[in-house]
Amino acid sequence: MGQGFFQIGVTLCIVIAITPLLGRYMARVFLGEKTLLDSLINPVERIIYKLVDTTPTKDNMSGWQYARAVLCSNIIMGVMVFVLIYFQKSLPWNPLKLAAPTWDITLHTTISFLTNTDQQHYSGETTLSYFSQTAALAFLMFTSAATGLAVGIAFIRGLTGRPLGNFYVDFTRSITRILLPISIVGAIALLVQGVPQTLDGPLKVTTLEDATQYIARGPVASFEIIKQLGENGGGFFGTNSAHPFENPNSFSNLIEIIAMISIPAALIYTYGLFAKNTKQAWLLFWMVFIIYVVLIGVTAIGEYQGNPLVDDPLGLEQPNLEGKEVRFGWSQTALWAITTTGTMSGSVNGMLDSLMPSGGFSTLLNLFLQIVWGGQGIGTAYLFIYSILTVFLTGLMVGRTPEFLGRKIEKREIILASVVLLIHPIAVLIPSAIALTFPKSLAFLIPPPGYTNSPEFHNISRVIYEYASASANNGSGLEGLGDSTLWWNLSTCFSLLMGRYVPIIAILLLAESMRHKQAVPETPGTLRTDSTLFTAVTAGVIVILGVLTFFPVLALGPIAESIKLSTRLK
Repeated sequence: MGQGFFQIGVTLCIVIAITPLLGRYMARVFLGEKTLLDSLINPVERIIYKLVDTTPTKDNMSGWQYARAVLCSNIIMGVMVFVLIYFQKSLPWNPLKLAAPTWDITLHTTISFLTNTDQQHYSGETTLSYFSQTAALAFLMFTSAATGLAVGIAFIRGLTGRPLGNFYVDFTRSITRILLPISIVGAIALLVQGVPQTLDGPLKVTTLEDATQYIARGPVASFEIIKQLGENGGGFFGTNSAHPFENPNSFSNLIEIIAMISIPAALIYTYGLFAKNTKQAWLLFWMVFIIYVVLIGVTAIGEYQGNPLVDDPLGLEQPNLEGKEVRFGWSQTALWAITTTGTMSGSVNGMLDSLMPSGGFSTLLNLFLQIVWGGQGIGTAYLFIYSILTVFLTGLMVGRTPEFLGRKIEKREIILASVVLLIHPIAVLIPSAIALTFPKSLAFLIPPPGYTNSPEFHNISRVIYEYASASANNGSGLEGLGDSTLWWNLSTCFSLLMGRYVPIIAILLLAESMRHKQAVPETPGTLRTDSTLFTAVTAGVIVILGVLTFFPVLALGPIAESIKLSTRLK
């Protein structure tokens, strides 16, 4: 037990240490200040800016212009990737001569990777060619992450009274100065640990029983690092980061966890530098960090205590190891589960479906809150939207006009903030209700081995999780669903698109509204947002709004499952 929690502690300490370093670097990048990479990157960026007819010093966009640039660029990229996958059989780097998936799988895959979700209703090594995995999906892993990061930076600029900037400039800098350099270093580190990087076909080997076995491989290292760094999460192989070629050992596991969490954690510090208030940034960081640690503790303790239905009849006391890779064990699986659902990465190094009810509760809660640490760039915006709502609510309590960073919060800002927070339950609960109304014809619930009927409470969690994962742009799943069907592919596309683009538009309009507000001088009655009291109230608002919105499904899912487990022991 001690070793497991020690490993978790070391990882958390590394996260704390790198946050100000990376946060300061990202602030310099997006403030247009000098960095060490300027001499190498500037010539490349000048070519890109010339192609799109813009420069970093002109063409600041309004909220609508920024949103239109996001939508237009994403539509073009989506159409291009759909065509590449659909015609993959005629394209190079296809050693298995794989044909294209069905149109609905292709559409779902394209939209899923385009929205930084990477929800997969297929198995990568038997469905997609190397060309589709790299030229199509890995391409979207960079661009979708850059899109989210650009939107997050534009929102921070608007909050702090600056022009929103130019989407194409922010998008380019996100890739050339942050995602690509770190990915190159990370891919080399994974190569050293044994992650393959090759265009050769599957390796044919003869087993000890004199049978023939084909071992899938491919350009995995370059795919794996941007999958984690960009909070994408889609696996090159069907078993994702539980596969030894994606995640061979404890050190590669550490690299990938740090890659997942580094940018969203550092972006909070970046905000502090933009706002010239690092005290507030650190308070928000510690608020999120404490929620993160609590959820890790709840999940890890549940996994360490094990499954009483297995342990008690046999007189054992051992952790719950079902669905876990032995090279990671209960502690690293618990840490990864909370990190991947908190950062909206969605990658897995074990089966989330095998977690104890406490782990199911924690992972679902992460998908509902979306701020621990949240999606690439967007999660930070969600965090400040909760802060704006907190300012509004506390202002109502004391009878004062609410202000955030010296700018008044009025009707328009509250409407836009409400749209951002309300679209998620709509995109989750409505399709979930339809699927659960027709469990056999639509949901296609698959009973686990040894069950004639799959556990009813866990089935509710499976369906809710699938749509919550899609809407939160996470992509992980509890499995147990026959999800490669027309219903699942199209209905989750609805959640993918709603959960991605409606909040982005509202966030940018909110940033534009805040940017044009006249800053008012601070008075003795001004509510300070860089205080421990305000941060604690913000945490309460986040938990209350998140839990109350989804409490019925939490009660009918993991909470009911936990109660049923305890009653079966009596």
